[in-house]
Amino acid sequence: MKIAIGNDHAGVEYKNKIINFLEEEKKEVKNYGTDTDESVDYPDHIHPVSNFVSNNPGSFGIIICGSGNGAAMTANKNQKIRAALCWNDELSRLSREHNNANIISIPARFVTIDESIKMVKTFIKTKFEGGRHQKRVNKIPC
Repeated sequence: MKIAIGNDHAGVEYKNKIINFLEEEKKEVKNYGTDTDESVDYPDHIHPVSNFVSNNPGSFGIIICGSGNGAAMTANKNQKIRAALCWNDELSRLSREHNNANIISIPARFVTIDESIKMVKTFIKTKFEGGRHQKRVNKIPC
C-alpha cells in the first residue's frame, strides 16, 4: 500500500510519528510535508499529496495542518480526491465506509498524536461499503 503524507508547520511532529507507525506496518510512505516548524503555505505541501493519490489508484493520503480545514479544502480541489476532515476514530471509519475517502485530513491543534495514529490505522484498514453509497460518491465531482 502506498501512502502520501503532507503537512504544514503545525503538523511536523504528527507527521513524523505517523510515518514511524506506517513504516512499522510495512507501508510505503512518500513524504511531501515540511520538516521544520517555520511557517509555510500548506497548499505547497498538500497539492503534491492529492496529485500522488489521484495518479496512484488504491493509494491513500494523510494531510495535516492546524485545523485540518485548509488542508482538506486544498486537497478537495483535485477532482479525484475525497479528503475527509476527521477528529475522532468514528469519523475516520465512516469517511471510508460511506464516502470512500482517499485522504484523511488531521487537525493537529485539536487531536493528540495518539488519536491521530488511531484514526490513520482505522482509515487505512476500513473498506468502502459501496452499495447505496456508491451512487452518492459518484455525484461528488463537479
